[in-house]
Amino acid sequence: MPLPFEYQNASLQFDQFMLDARDYADLATTNMAWNMVVGVLRAFRARLNLVQALHFATALPPVLRALFIEDWDIDAPVRQFGSESDWLADVRALRPQHNFSPDNAVAAVAAALRQHVDHAAFEHALASLPMQARIFWGWPEQMESGR
Repeated sequence: MPLPFEYQNASLQFDQFMLDARDYADLATTNMAWNMVVGVLRAFRARLNLVQALHFATALPPVLRALFIEDWDIDAPVRQFGSESDWLADVRALRPQHNFSPDNAVAAVAAALRQHVDHAAFEHALASLPMQARIFWGWPEQMESGR
């Protein structure tokens, strides 16, 4: 089997994702978008149990998958999904002195992510998670179908 395309071009794919995340958040640089992206991934991960999080990770491109599981305390208690303001507070809590996450941080990362995932695989991963997970990512296909 040849080396899969997603691994051959993982850095290029990630660079494009970061540009999209930067643009959706209306930030000036990808450096400014970095803490936002990592914060959103960690805020979501904190609301999943180990099995749910690993299942979700399988739907992410390689570099985002690595960021999603990086520095994970798997013994930390699972947080309630809460509200969008709870999510944003968690996102902004990551390295706050260097965090430029705007009010639309979760939506911006979600919009960028939609451009860089296999939609069928992402829908499959979200279908196994609570409805709040689908709402977190603003995945309308999931919400409309009631899965």
